[in-house]
Amino acid sequence: MPRGMEQYIVLGRIGEGAHGVVFKAKHRETGELVALKKVPLRRPEEGLPPQTLREIKALREMEAHPHVIRLRAAFAQGPAVVLALELLVGDLGGLLRAAPAPLPPARVRALLAMTLRGLGHVHGQRLVHRDLKPANLLLDSAGRLKLADFGLARLLGPPSGRPYSHQVATRWYRAPELLYGARHYDEGVDLWAVGCIFGELLTLSPLFPGENDIEQLCCVLRALGTPSPRDWPELSQLPDFPKLRFRPRAAPPLQLLVPGADPAALDLLQQLLQYRARLRPRAHQALLHPFFFGPQELSPPPPPGGPRPPPEFSLDTALELPPRGALRPLPSPGEP
Repeated sequence: MPRGMEQYIVLGRIGEGAHGVVFKAKHRETGELVALKKVPLRRPEEGLPPQTLREIKALREMEAHPHVIRLRAAFAQGPAVVLALELLVGDLGGLLRAAPAPLPPARVRALLAMTLRGLGHVHGQRLVHRDLKPANLLLDSAGRLKLADFGLARLLGPPSGRPYSHQVATRWYRAPELLYGARHYDEGVDLWAVGCIFGELLTLSPLFPGENDIEQLCCVLRALGTPSPRDWPELSQLPDFPKLRFRPRAAPPLQLLVPGADPAALDLLQQLLQYRARLRPRAHQALLHPFFFGPQELSPPPPPGGPRPPPEFSLDTALELPPRGALRPLPSPGEP
């Protein structure tokens, strides 16, 4: 029986980045199309790169979910390790860049709901992703979204456990506690990133496009106002707070950040972009927000028979097929 790379027929190269090359391939026996992510071992004597090891471990231990990419196999090939992943045709970043006009509200709701469902599953496995961004939200040919790239994922520990690095998450999606140097944090950093992605779904542009770490924080403060220890009690305990003090500035109306957004969208966005991580709704809570039930008042009467369940979306009605050319090829590892 073929093993390793012998199991696959390589059909072509998809992309290349800082961490390796991605190929499109077909499994010889099943005919399944996969993405082969080949990561070279620059120092074979030191074993697998930590980022690759974390990705394999996270995906192997995670239960299958329709909105999380699946790892089919992982094996060595010479001085490299190869990950055989579910093949997807593009990513949310490519879709947003190609969109000629704002996405229809139903499509925004569906894409955000799929992101939250996948993230809720990841958090339910006691993992924090730590690098959510449009390029890491992959799409299949029907527009179904799946979370991918778990190279920075970490197992959630107790609040007083081993400190994490604050230099995680792509800068534009980095939570304010990370910008202030937090070494102890939780899944709230992922929910902040979801808020940034939500804003991008509404506007087709990044909310906080900082060019360096200081400017990144300034982008956030200009849009959301300057936090104070009174409103964010944990702020004064963050490592970089003493050297990152800013003149007090009131928060401008959130409508200026996402012009044209309806009241329900603004309310959910404001909740996700809270400075205090513990006040951001968790994924399963966010899915119950009125935004996901279409245009209506923010406080609808409770439905008969108990709480309303999380919404389900029909791909036929909520997800239009992406226009031809809207989905760019699958990005290679390390692509910005």
